[in-house]
Amino acid sequence: MLVFFDYAKQKAYLDKIIMKKALFLDRDGIVNVDHGYVYKIDDFEFVDGIFELCLTAIEKSYDIFVITNQAGIARGLYTVSDFEKLTAWMQEIFNKKGIEIKKVYFCPHHPSKGDNEYTKICECRKPEPGLIIKAQQEFDIDLENSILIGDKESDILAAQSAGIARQVLVESKYTKDVEVSAYRVNNIVEAITYL
Repeated sequence: MLVFFDYAKQKAYLDKIIMKKALFLDRDGIVNVDHGYVYKIDDFEFVDGIFELCLTAIEKSYDIFVITNQAGIARGLYTVSDFEKLTAWMQEIFNKKGIEIKKVYFCPHHPSKGDNEYTKICECRKPEPGLIIKAQQEFDIDLENSILIGDKESDILAAQSAGIARQVLVESKYTKDVEVSAYRVNNIVEAITYL
């Protein structure tokens, strides 16, 4: 008796029951150079090595997500629409490089700066883990086998609170006196080692 194995059906079934590992990336300082409140395409400069990092992550079966605080919205410096326009452009550039960013999660809030509906305490602004938890719930992510790469203490604390086992802190102007338990690297290319 011959038994035929339908690989496509089996893979689809396994994809439904097996949780996926994810690479979570902060945006400003990790995906793009942090020029401060970047919301225009003309001001957006990709960090050297980000495409190499993401392509390696894909080779290692990571789904890629961006999680970012965007307090410039609460501060009235730009709008949600401005952010979404830049995000769509950014994702298009990644797609042209063969990289799928599954989703970009953002927090538009600030607890005290600004004078609009986004000026409030929330559960999504890092160091709170809300953005990561939302991604985990929407995409069935195995956080214990996932990784977060950030350049601020708040990135690492959010990852730890969410249960992400590996965190990589890229040295930046924000990390000088930071004492958190995380792998430390000088740049994005060095972070590839931890995938």
